[in-house]
Amino acid sequence: MEKKQCCWVLTGPTASGKTGFSIRLAKEFGCEIVCMDSMQIYRRMNIGTAKPDAEEMDGVAHHMLDIVDPTENFSVAQYQEMAEELFREIHARGRQVLLVGGTGLYLRALRTPMAMGDIGGDERLRDELQAIADGPDGRQRLRDMLLEVDPDTAARLHLNDVRRAIRALEVYRLTGVPFSKQPQVTVEPPFDYRVATLTMDRPLLYQRIERRVDQMMEKGLVDEVRGLLDSGVPAGTQAMKAIGYKEIVPYIRGEYDLDKAVYELKLGTRHYAKRQLTWMRREENVLWVDALASDAYEQLKNWYTRGDAR
Repeated sequence: MEKKQCCWVLTGPTASGKTGFSIRLAKEFGCEIVCMDSMQIYRRMNIGTAKPDAEEMDGVAHHMLDIVDPTENFSVAQYQEMAEELFREIHARGRQVLLVGGTGLYLRALRTPMAMGDIGGDERLRDELQAIADGPDGRQRLRDMLLEVDPDTAARLHLNDVRRAIRALEVYRLTGVPFSKQPQVTVEPPFDYRVATLTMDRPLLYQRIERRVDQMMEKGLVDEVRGLLDSGVPAGTQAMKAIGYKEIVPYIRGEYDLDKAVYELKLGTRHYAKRQLTWMRREENVLWVDALASDAYEQLKNWYTRGDAR
């Protein structure tokens, strides 16, 4: 069997320093960066998504930024298809793929493909179902829920296959159509992935998050959100429900003051970072690196350049 090409992945919670490490890696190893962020795909949404600017990119090629308008929905399946085509193109140029971002669902779709179709995801719903799975008799409870709405899928899934059970319930909740009735395509992932996740002590991470939010406000986040609304982007779109935007909209509408908006944004971002870390703990074959360790970059280098594939 022909050996699969390997894609490097650098993930971690927001504000953990992914951009800085990724640029350094890209320059040393000839990488092109493929962004793995469900919000940085949107055009005109720059400040609130912490999208790297030209100075931060420092001449390194970046892909999967600014590919859809804020009025458009974008599915996991679309990301997977576009990203894998990019990987082929980048490898054909003799360059190394470096995926960078914190959207765990994108990573899981790439590493363990399943029939996701064109149906988007619902993070809150997934968290709700995962909480059930993590509770007393959670796996059986999840299985019983699936048996009620989609007995065919429940019958072919192992009790321990929590990920697919959650996805099947999510698809049913979002569409009203059982997962077993959706188009079913099972494929082996065409690439191998070597994954590293940045982490740090929670208090330090939260301090960095609060500084980042303050910087976003200084850069003009309110004006960015107001400009999107004034241009006709509805507040109820998928893009505008993202952290960094949904907290500012009520302020612009006069529903609460700016201090309240900033407080909600910082709180929401801290919760999001916690969810990102929780998600990555469920992934297998991941190197965890303290982003503030003196040898953090050396750990990443050694992990990515190892001969075996994961």
